[in-house]
Amino acid sequence: MTGQDHVTVNDPHGPVNNGAGSQNVFYGVGADWMIRKGVEPLRIVREDRVRLADRFVPPLGYRVAADRLEKPGSVVLLEAPPGSGRRAAAIMLLHRLGEDGGADEAGVRFEELPTTDKDEPPLAPGDGDRFLLDLSGIADEEAYAKAQRRLTVHRSQIREAGAHMVVVLPSGMEHAHAPDLEPHTVTLGRPRGVAVVTRYLRMDRMTFRSVDLGSADLQRLCDRSPMRELTRFAGLVRTARDSGRFGADFAGWLDQAMHAVTDRAGDVGRQVVTVRTVPERALLLAAAVFEEARADTVYEAWRGLMRMVRHEEEATTELGRTDFGERLAALGIERDPDRRLRFGRLAYADAVRTYFWANFPGLRDDFRDWVAHAAGLSGLTTDDRVNIVVRFGERSLAVGRPDHLFDLVVRWADSATAASCDARAVAALELGLSHERFGGWFRRRMYECVRSGPLSDGLVRVLTAACLQSLGATHPDQAMVRLHYLAVRKGEAAREAREALLDLTGRDTRLYRLLIGRVRGRARREPRGAEPHLHLLTKLLGSERAPDPPPWPDLFLGWETVFSQPPTELWNPLVSSWLNAVASDSTREMALGVMVGATRGHAAALHRLYAIAFDWARTAHHSSRAGVAALFWQHIDHAQYARTESAKRAGAGPRTTEEAR
Repeated sequence: MTGQDHVTVNDPHGPVNNGAGSQNVFYGVGADWMIRKGVEPLRIVREDRVRLADRFVPPLGYRVAADRLEKPGSVVLLEAPPGSGRRAAAIMLLHRLGEDGGADEAGVRFEELPTTDKDEPPLAPGDGDRFLLDLSGIADEEAYAKAQRRLTVHRSQIREAGAHMVVVLPSGMEHAHAPDLEPHTVTLGRPRGVAVVTRYLRMDRMTFRSVDLGSADLQRLCDRSPMRELTRFAGLVRTARDSGRFGADFAGWLDQAMHAVTDRAGDVGRQVVTVRTVPERALLLAAAVFEEARADTVYEAWRGLMRMVRHEEEATTELGRTDFGERLAALGIERDPDRRLRFGRLAYADAVRTYFWANFPGLRDDFRDWVAHAAGLSGLTTDDRVNIVVRFGERSLAVGRPDHLFDLVVRWADSATAASCDARAVAALELGLSHERFGGWFRRRMYECVRSGPLSDGLVRVLTAACLQSLGATHPDQAMVRLHYLAVRKGEAAREAREALLDLTGRDTRLYRLLIGRVRGRARREPRGAEPHLHLLTKLLGSERAPDPPPWPDLFLGWETVFSQPPTELWNPLVSSWLNAVASDSTREMALGVMVGATRGHAAALHRLYAIAFDWARTAHHSSRAGVAALFWQHIDHAQYARTESAKRAGAGPRTTEEAR
């Protein structure tokens, strides 16, 4: 072990609990709340890749895969058992391409591809772009066959563009692999478990010797556990240290963590067997879900849970029953000096939650309805609410019920008042999007939602926030598609979605060009419903939205679409924005000729451009405006002359409907 050891987060199939101590959440700064709450977001944006690189332990076969991936146009397929760190290895292979140790080149894409192609933009890779395709969640041969057909198309595109792609293959589907994939497949082994734990602990500035990790129990844990369990174990060691409740030496913290991962499930099972009454069991679960909340709030949540599971109140008055403090003590629940509740044993609350969700499947709907209401109790802080969202979300996803989490997203969003965006709903949706197994499910559910009928303003705002803060970082093309559907709706929330869409595409020239093409296509294919698309297109084509340098061919096509359809009142702010841009920056003078060319010489359109420039020039008596207007009129005159000459050569024909107006 050296001072250069780092932490590894390998192949988590759900949120990783690696947090400890007091944590504060300030909603509105993006999804880094998940890191602070102990949830590892499975993003592949640069800062998260750098964080993962510091913690990564290469598995067997990694070097072979890295060598194959170096060549431009290469595609590497990874075959590895679940829990071996296969996804983390795929990300690191792409991240560490080249001799710069993973430093991104300007304009190079690093994206995860969707496993389905529902209304998604084409791949269109560029030289040096890097793509991850994770097929590990596929479980049936038909879906895998479809994925392989799409993979064949992607391979061809990657090869032609000189890009790179890593594919994580599903486990147990070796018999269904297409023969042409075999030469590109690399089998990965499993990293040494003790190396993973060591790096994690070193990253947390733990002081220990190699012999301290030599116990037989720990060796068995390191040899047999999935990578996600080992990272959780190391996180629990840190939690034991930071809590200040489990001594001051490494051996004590390690012992507490070992008990937490090996004994807690049995401990909870034995306790629930002895706790037979509904009030006691309900209090045990309420304290586990609301751990670290104030005692009075947990009391309210407890009473609400008993009503939700339809428990009849005891006949005696509260003064005649066992008091709340005695009930807590009997269950091993402590009250700290701030009257916040916690369990006396490390990670016990997590084990309680796991036990109830696993062993009371008939009550999961009731648990969902209870959390939907209880997460809004007035005594909760923002931090408490996010804790509850994470805990409920972890359990729902662990038992394969992503619909329960999305249902709460909709409920909380629909109940939002005025122009607010419900923080619980955004946190729940971002948690789902970040989940390795169900992230694709949430992306598809969002897609179905934005394409459906009426949505509440609250839900539009939550979907917008998730696209901008979470999906826009991991799957920008998919975020653009979903925001486009939201942006062409009516209402103030839709206007906010338009601004978010323009903000997202304004950061990336490729996305900007992609959106122009997408909106143009919708405006042309849906003539009866073209107006909202045209409104969006005119906003998108304004000079203040265009990147520098402007993509003139795309602007030409966009302006051509706007100038070919009513309403013409959209033209004025669009044309004026570019006249202003040219007046203040001569390098954008090309806009004048491109705009005139986009009219295709239609006389009525040219006349309108002339009038817009005339009104624009006379609103301010500046020589620069007069000069720009004169140059614009010159382009218009040339276009009219060319049209007249063309008509003479072809013979005068009837006027178009547009000219007749």
